Amino acid sequence: MSKQTFADIVTLIKSHQGEDTVLSVKEDLKQPQAVIKTSQLESVARLLWETPSLYFDSLSCLTALDNGEKEGTLEVLYHLYSIPYEHAFIMKVVVPRGDENNLPEVPSLCGIWKTANWHEREAFDMYGIKFTGHPDLRRILLPTDWQGYPLRKDYKEQETYHGIKVAY
Repeated sequence: MSKQTFADIVTLIKSHQGEDTVLSVKEDLKQPQAVIKTSQLESVARLLWETPSLYFDSLSCLTALDNGEKEGTLEVLYHLYSIPYEHAFIMKVVVPRGDENNLPEVPSLCGIWKTANWHEREAFDMYGIKFTGHPDLRRILLPTDWQGYPLRKDYKEQETYHGIKVAY
């Protein structure tokens, strides 16, 4: 089986999930990306994992980005890799930033790739993205009673934590 190109994979997604599933593509990047409709993320992920000619058996990285208050969005990028076929694919979703009382939600992919578990917990901990359907969504790097999400661009560091000065 030959290595699938980025364009081949996007075409397959559109043919199985519908043209409107892929909101945009950025092919001119060193690592091309496809923006997927958040509501169809899980079905696209399952398609990429279950399709024999693709078999993306590895979620090697999940990362989040804060586009700032002006843009008003957060992004979650999924770096997929097929070990047997040696091809890669990056898909991402874009969600509104929300606030402390209304966190943005993205479907969990733990049911497809076990590695999503800790990756999603880290994105939750640092950016406040709620991964719906996650089996154990709680902080992984910070204490459970930490306030805020440190990698958000508008994060305001606590002055103290349990009487200990935070800034040093």
